[in-house]
Amino acid sequence: MRRNPDRGRVRAPLPESAHAAAAAALAADLEAGSAPRADRLIEYLHRLQDAQGALHADHLAALAEALKLARAEVFEVATFYHHFDFVPTGGEAPPALTVRVCDSLGCAIAGGAELAASLAGRLGADVRVQRVPCVGRCDSAPVAVVGQKPVLNADVDKVVAVVASGERDEALPDAIRFDAYRAAGGYRLWEAVRSGERDPEAIVAALDAAGLRGLGGAGFPAARKWRTVAAQPAPRNMAVNIDEGEPGTFKDRHYLATDPHRFIEGMLIAARVVGVAGIWIYIRDEYPALRRLLAEELDRVRAEWPDVPPFELRRGAGAYVCGEESAMIESIEGKRGMPRLRPPYVAEVGLFGRPTLEHNLETLWWVRDIIERGADWFASFGRNGRKGLRSFSVSGRVAKPGVVVTDAGITLRELIIEHCGGMLPGHELYGYFPGGASGGILPASLADVPLDFDTLAPHGCFIGSAAIVVFSQHDRARVLAENAMAFFAHESCGQCTPCRVGTAKAVELMKAPEWNAGLLSELGKTMMDASICGLGQAAPNPMQSVLRFFAHEVGAPTTESAVKEQTA
Repeated sequence: MRRNPDRGRVRAPLPESAHAAAAAALAADLEAGSAPRADRLIEYLHRLQDAQGALHADHLAALAEALKLARAEVFEVATFYHHFDFVPTGGEAPPALTVRVCDSLGCAIAGGAELAASLAGRLGADVRVQRVPCVGRCDSAPVAVVGQKPVLNADVDKVVAVVASGERDEALPDAIRFDAYRAAGGYRLWEAVRSGERDPEAIVAALDAAGLRGLGGAGFPAARKWRTVAAQPAPRNMAVNIDEGEPGTFKDRHYLATDPHRFIEGMLIAARVVGVAGIWIYIRDEYPALRRLLAEELDRVRAEWPDVPPFELRRGAGAYVCGEESAMIESIEGKRGMPRLRPPYVAEVGLFGRPTLEHNLETLWWVRDIIERGADWFASFGRNGRKGLRSFSVSGRVAKPGVVVTDAGITLRELIIEHCGGMLPGHELYGYFPGGASGGILPASLADVPLDFDTLAPHGCFIGSAAIVVFSQHDRARVLAENAMAFFAHESCGQCTPCRVGTAKAVELMKAPEWNAGLLSELGKTMMDASICGLGQAAPNPMQSVLRFFAHEVGAPTTESAVKEQTA
């Protein structure tokens, strides 16, 4: 038997500079009186990269030693997330400044790829220009991010000017802060719940009567989720998802930038009613100013009510898959963001093995209004047979993109006319994504379908997080579907073969002038049936929509059912 020549080999000691870099990454925890923990690995990696400009191999090794982790464990996490720049031993670090240019749906329509190409030629070798997925500012497309400073409605001159100015950070938004929120009646409901004046079951019953569903995409009834987790043995945890990585979605950013305490109050009420021992808030890395704002306001809340459950604010690192609840939980635990097989479900075995209440920001944002104004108030909204309010992130070829809060069940045509100022001059409605990149594509002939949960399923689509991306006769559905599939291929965690291989194969097949409809349909069905999580299951939707409604663009036959749908 051959012996492994590496067995027993003594590693060379790490340079002192590596130990110093690792110690600096852990210093804030130690200063706060907390021992460094393995579940905070991603936080430490962020600190290392923020300080050093990249993640150097010897620094990662020193961090592994300090945390008593295997080097391979730290390496696999550091190389999983897109926002970390790993530099191997002897490798060259990236330039000190990176300009990220979004090339996802909204920005692609607005010329993001062309902007990136122009900037690469204009800024020179000292600045790295990267084409990146959605950065959550689709209402201001195209968007470039200089360091951590977003440049909205960007053009080459704007970006070059920001680079030259030295500005690298985003200013805090003009949000309603703690004192102003409380002076206007905020936290009275929370104090009533905290004191026992409000009956917890009555609160859950009100959410049930209002029909509040999870607004991150899945649409699971909120009241049922609260009851399910509350019935589990203590201790119970809570995880809040503000990752918002779905291309076309920016509603959570809007709410956090304007009225963050309405969300925080809803979060505290949920935690008290369900009996939560600790809260973890996961916010996407693309929202640095909102992360600072939220940290400040959470400190203010903690100072006011020291008995609130402890909460930790965790910074994502650029992985769309972490929008899936179990992948987010893996990330919070300091691991690669890979979805878990279920059962068991997160409500039973979630964060750190405990029953976990998982919500997105907007769902919690509505809790105060529903309880104070009554379930009938919320349910009184809606049209076309639907009930409640929805927050639509509208982008693309409309005159006034942005967040629109209006009736559930509104149609796209009504949404554009009543709230978005119509289409842009010279543009006519050709099609739209009703639920971001994963929600499929509908043609203009189906612009009168009510937009809500369950209403789009007959057309092979879903509303998800209500990210509406509108395109016109100047765009091509096939090009946008290719963009979406390339996004999914880039963001696949790689855990399951149907998604990892299927998305990459679909990208190649979709480049053909004429699509092989039979092969693509079979591939899509396999991905939908066999992928572990919603990424792989939903990735084929735009592709399947093109074959169903825009077949003329790809040389495929139009099906009889599609003709009936469009002419009904």
